Amino acid sequence: MTVKVHTFSKTFRIRIQGRVQGVGFRPFIYRLATEHKLNGQVENRNDGVVILLNCRNGELEEFVGRLRATAPPASFIDSVHAEQVENISFEGFEIVQSSSVSDTVTEVSPDIAVCPDCLEDMKTQANRIDYPFINCTNCGPRFTIIQDLPYDRAKTTMAPFEMCPDCHQEYTDILDRRFHAQPVACARCGPSYLLHTAGDIISDPAQVIRHTVRLLENKGIVAIKGLGGFFIACDPFCEDTVTRLRQLKNREGKPFAVMFRDLETLQQCALTNEPEEEALQSLKRPIVLLKDKGKLAPSVNNGFDTIGALLPYMPLHHLLFEHSGLPAMVLTSGNISDEPIMIENREAGRILGRICDAVLTCNRDIHNRTDDSVVRIVHEKERVFRRSRGYAPIPVKVSRQVEGILATGAELVNCFCIGKGNQALLSQHIGDLKNLETYGFFTESIEKYRQLFRFEPSMIAADMHPDYLSSRYAQNHRLPLVPVQHHHAHIASCMAEHGLDEKVIGVALDGTGYGDDGRIWGSEFMVCDFNEYRRITHFEYMKMPGGDMVTHEPWRMAVSLLYNTYGWDFHRPDLAFLKNIDKHQIDMLCQAMDACINAPLSSGAGRLFDGVSAMINLCTHSRFHAEAPMRLESVADENVTEAYPFRAGKTISFRPALDAIIRDLCQNQPAPVISARFHNTIVNVIEQTVRKISDTYNLNNVVLSGGTFQNKYICEKLENRLFQAGLNVYSHESVPANDGGIALGQLMIAAAKRNNMNHQ
Repeated sequence: MTVKVHTFSKTFRIRIQGRVQGVGFRPFIYRLATEHKLNGQVENRNDGVVILLNCRNGELEEFVGRLRATAPPASFIDSVHAEQVENISFEGFEIVQSSSVSDTVTEVSPDIAVCPDCLEDMKTQANRIDYPFINCTNCGPRFTIIQDLPYDRAKTTMAPFEMCPDCHQEYTDILDRRFHAQPVACARCGPSYLLHTAGDIISDPAQVIRHTVRLLENKGIVAIKGLGGFFIACDPFCEDTVTRLRQLKNREGKPFAVMFRDLETLQQCALTNEPEEEALQSLKRPIVLLKDKGKLAPSVNNGFDTIGALLPYMPLHHLLFEHSGLPAMVLTSGNISDEPIMIENREAGRILGRICDAVLTCNRDIHNRTDDSVVRIVHEKERVFRRSRGYAPIPVKVSRQVEGILATGAELVNCFCIGKGNQALLSQHIGDLKNLETYGFFTESIEKYRQLFRFEPSMIAADMHPDYLSSRYAQNHRLPLVPVQHHHAHIASCMAEHGLDEKVIGVALDGTGYGDDGRIWGSEFMVCDFNEYRRITHFEYMKMPGGDMVTHEPWRMAVSLLYNTYGWDFHRPDLAFLKNIDKHQIDMLCQAMDACINAPLSSGAGRLFDGVSAMINLCTHSRFHAEAPMRLESVADENVTEAYPFRAGKTISFRPALDAIIRDLCQNQPAPVISARFHNTIVNVIEQTVRKISDTYNLNNVVLSGGTFQNKYICEKLENRLFQAGLNVYSHESVPANDGGIALGQLMIAAAKRNNMNHQ
């Protein structure tokens, strides 16, 4: 199409950076230019979108203003830079072929939930009736299918599917919603599903959906290939089915996520507020932690007061609900225990086929595996707990030059991070690296990021713990290595997220981190910036009888805390949690602590929470990571205002609090009251300690990080108290507070050290 316009006076080059590929940006620019009757061209390059435009200064200003205000919903504009260049006379406006010009990269869009327009097309377009892979430039797969930049079909896992004439016409029509939608497809030319049952393979599309629905309605368990991997579905209202899934999947206690037909159905089973509803219905479609109403099978959340809920994000999800009477379905990762989510059809058939009644596969490959993301609304803000589908690989814009730095993250809930210019690219959720398969996912993903983002590491940052597999990976590379203290990295991560680059009061509370003194840290009050940190105080050290066994058997920490408080007199018959534990084993544990045999010292807040949770008989044996603290939070009575005493000296002692807890137990105080008083004590400890540090060091910015701050009760109360004290409080929002965000902090600390070396 050619648009005749008046004679231009100048040519401007406009470069747009941000999330501008795979989101319909070029056709949007084309339509905008033709509306304004401007000539020129737009090009998709690996370093962004570049426009050449014939116009006057005023027309340029108006064009850029409209561009920012009306950009496609899935896009994100980070910067727009316009400059006058040598005059070029264009006839009309056109989209030119993509090009790769440097190692600079533009943002890669995460996967996006199916849009309402495509859902409507799925009911009306002849070639897409009930087609489970429908998409357009406003929705569908992105990161999970991309292999390289620029984002073109030939560089995605859609390359093997040759477009039919109808799809090709849409793909090449500048005015069509599917113009240059790289995954565009229909029932005639695109991917398809196969249902593998015990004795048959069903390929007819209508029968695939009907048979899958029939299985789910009749208490069956089905493995289904999704966007970023396989998930497992079943009826969340049938206790027998959910229990069977737990046994087969080797997942004893961790709650299952539940996908609901729509928001109205979800609200029958969970309480929601406006920010939670916004998160549920966003393009990212994360799992949102909500207050449970107790309508689902008890084994879905195993006694917790929350439920992980989400809404459909794939066309397939909508089809399954439309063709069934199910209001909801369990939707859990397609894996066994703590292994990575599966992405290969053959592997899923071999492994998931043994625990499921059927396996639904498709012939579109997954290049980048991604789990569902998990968020919680705290203080009306979205807080990301697990950052994966819908969020990764959206970059964090940082205040320092981080080019060429690879940060390998921590051991648990691992994410790594790479630096490109002033952008930190945090990977999708990887998982616990103690698992061999997960470590393979970790190394494989680093290589994929290197290729996709034109990244060549020149420096590696890693946790200073010598035995973490992420640290060993870093040690095996012949590059400058920056070992980073775990809790310094936590604080630096939150600083980076909020654009802070100055001295702050840092409070890092978690379970485990290797300390400068060779002990296990985890309750650190610091004064720090990216360059250095000073540990001001911490919780009193506790013995961990059995070492890491305490995380699986929290009763051990309860025994340790009581033995440290009362000596041998602690073993009382009226303490319920001790009744089911062999007395000889308890005595052996105390003797081992006396002899300092396999009883390392820890200041970890997580260990304190473990001990109190076991002490009041909520969780003596943990079936998944952080179960004991989670159960302790879940029962806390928010109406309780009292707190226990503590002692603050060189370190912070909870012996007075533990003594008061025992008195409450002996007086038969209910667990919700004791839990709330303990939580209030933690809030008091942090507030008083932070205020003292603020007065001493004349600092007003307080940064909170570490897994303990995923505790909504503590986070909300503490933020309120610190705000009321006149302090500026920064806590995590888009980056996980747990170890999933620690690589970002490692990256920033390494960048600061490199900058210091360059200026020496």
